[in-house]
Amino acid sequence: MPQPESCTVVIFGASGDLTHRKLLPALWNLYVEGRLPEGFAVVGMARSASSHEEFRRGAREAAEQHSRFPEPEAEQWERFESGLFYLRGRYDDPASYEALRDLLHRLARERGAGGNTLFYLATPPSGYQEIVEQLGRAGLAAEQPGDAWRRIIVEKPFGRDLGSARELNACLQRVFAEPQIYRIDHYLGKETVQNLLVFRFANGIFEPIWNRRYVSHVQISVAEEIGVEGRGAYYEEAGALRDMVQNHLMQVLCLVAMEPPVRLDHRSVRNEKSKVLEAIRPITEADVPALAVRGQYASGSVRNRPAPGYREEEGVSPESRTETFAAVKWVVDNWRWAGTPFYLRSGKRLPRRVTEVAIQFRQAPHLLFQDFGDDLPERNLLIIRIQPNEGIGLRFGVKVPGAGMHIRPVCMDFDYASTFRCDNPEAYERLLLDCMLGDVTLFARDDWMELSWKLIDPILRAWHSDPQPPPLYAAGSWGPKEADELMERDGIAWWNPEETPG
Repeated sequence: MPQPESCTVVIFGASGDLTHRKLLPALWNLYVEGRLPEGFAVVGMARSASSHEEFRRGAREAAEQHSRFPEPEAEQWERFESGLFYLRGRYDDPASYEALRDLLHRLARERGAGGNTLFYLATPPSGYQEIVEQLGRAGLAAEQPGDAWRRIIVEKPFGRDLGSARELNACLQRVFAEPQIYRIDHYLGKETVQNLLVFRFANGIFEPIWNRRYVSHVQISVAEEIGVEGRGAYYEEAGALRDMVQNHLMQVLCLVAMEPPVRLDHRSVRNEKSKVLEAIRPITEADVPALAVRGQYASGSVRNRPAPGYREEEGVSPESRTETFAAVKWVVDNWRWAGTPFYLRSGKRLPRRVTEVAIQFRQAPHLLFQDFGDDLPERNLLIIRIQPNEGIGLRFGVKVPGAGMHIRPVCMDFDYASTFRCDNPEAYERLLLDCMLGDVTLFARDDWMELSWKLIDPILRAWHSDPQPPPLYAAGSWGPKEADELMERDGIAWWNPEETPG
């Protein structure tokens, strides 16, 4: 990959968890691998009192705890930390942005950044609009022809519903042009998610059968062992549908279902992803009971460890109706997928932490082995593992050695770690680098974001108006029984990752 131009990365919310666990370690990883120019700089901005030296010590701790290179070589670290700076400021204070402008001008001169600036909103969403407007008033956002570039990364959640997403889009586009705006979804930075494009469009054996004629249905599952981990107040406002389905799972759905782009550039890829959302059959509020399921975890055990119920978590109302599990059946009404349902689910306090796409193929048209008793071959299944053990497995039937005709399913397996013998880069590494290079392919466009919310809003409204609380499921189970019933009505069952062979 090419190396980006020298630039300064400004992180709003520099004292927060995202900066410590993800952003600073990702920048350090990129630096170690020679992906960043020597003249780059990072400015952390937050309200808390700190100094350049304290910010650098915090970055060292973040690298040691969370990076792929936890033991920095002294000289290399000194060069890296010489580009780290801290600015204390209030996000609603124009004077703070004047100080930021002065610092950016000084770094452009001293470090050769040339005025190229990447702003990263790592604050709570409530601060987005104020920061964006202040950047505009301070003259820090506008680009002039032939001048340095300015870009902004916006973290999820991008709005709470269609109306707030449109309002946030309008706020951003009053200050920044759309090509300057990078709506980040870290799932798109994962190697296996990106590999979906390669797997589909670089292999002639799969694309001809990637359609309704051969695929019975598709399941996309994001299972988490953890609960809300001290983020109860945030999760009460979000819930599983907003937190996971509207962004992460819908993005993966689009990569699975999209048509081949005419070329591998940002416009072509993002056009095809938006077409998928346009083709999804909307779910009306009246349809929700038949097509969407919610649940909330009760007490139980995960990996033989006791786990409290959601309503017992810190920051959660004892009468909470927030869903910690969501499952939705979508139908893509286009030529390729007509009649092939897509089932999406995500939940907390499930038995395993795993993200998988399961492509269930149709039964062979003629069952030659039906005269050999009940030992019929199972349907072929393609499993794309996104995390934690990234890889791809293909499940098919083989004859068991010996007398008689007994068929057993086996899995032909590809595993990233054993094949390439290296750690996959963190998702934020790829996405930060892409932003510095000006590549928006893996970021959400404004129309995609609004189309996604348009599909999700009726489900949110139906659940909000339902007087009944979400069904409970025990921590450590695979969700409420209603989620199983959703599949049973179609004569199928969830593919639970614990069953994956190999």
